[in-house]
Amino acid sequence: MFEQLGLIGCGLMGGSFALALKRARLVKRVVGYSKSPSTTERARQLGVIDVAAPSALLAVSGADLVLIAVPVGASEATFKAIRHGITDQMLVMDVGSTKGDVIEAARRGLQDQLGAFVPAHPIAGKELAGVEHADAGLYAGRQVVLTPIKATRRSNVQRATQVWTGVGAKVVTMTAEAHDSAFAAVSHLPHLLAFAFVKAITAQPDGHRFLELAGPGFRDFTRIAAGDPAMWRDVLLANRDQVLQHSLAFRAALSQFEALMNAGDTQGLEDAIAAASRVRSKWHPGAAASPD
Repeated sequence: MFEQLGLIGCGLMGGSFALALKRARLVKRVVGYSKSPSTTERARQLGVIDVAAPSALLAVSGADLVLIAVPVGASEATFKAIRHGITDQMLVMDVGSTKGDVIEAARRGLQDQLGAFVPAHPIAGKELAGVEHADAGLYAGRQVVLTPIKATRRSNVQRATQVWTGVGAKVVTMTAEAHDSAFAAVSHLPHLLAFAFVKAITAQPDGHRFLELAGPGFRDFTRIAAGDPAMWRDVLLANRDQVLQHSLAFRAALSQFEALMNAGDTQGLEDAIAAASRVRSKWHPGAAASPD
């Protein structure tokens, strides 16, 4: 059990982590800080945190576990703000969906306290942001990717694994480079496509009429387009090289489908659809699917 969680960012992800720890009886006290005082106070009122701190530094003071749950673009400023409060006994983690940029931010911000940091990415979330939607079960059954670096203390990797396992998550470890490439393909690019698709429809003269007629297919395909704009702006810019690389692969595949349609190639189009359908029908979270 941890004596105190210092929570930086009392929104959906951070709030859910705090509630999950409390439910699992893994922490005695949660001290939280958010950039918006009203958010911090709301988190206290909801019982997500026990004490509202006036600064990030004071939130980590006395903690043995720290979670940074801020947009990835705010990582470096946050690391710098808490550096003088980090001790050798602390475990520090984040929840950012990009890792290379966050690790570099930690190098600059934490400096000689970098060994305390275990980069983490829980594969979980909701379209509805905010502490009001924090959920103690958000991470149960979900994967959490850890991307420790050379400076990370091995004991902290073990502690991080135990924490996430303790709230019901399944822990996977990989390099930051492998993580960012994989999630550019299966998370960041799909969000970019969903944003672009909705924009393309609404930019047409009859776009709003189209939306009135949309059904389950549109709902399912565009669900992630309702994501937090600031967060996804930061993610797409932070991982832009990998996302743009996977975007080229998508464009090539789309061009192949368009060519089959232009040629009226009935069998070729059916075969291409069937190949994709087989992969999708066999897929479930955490399992690899063969291309055929």
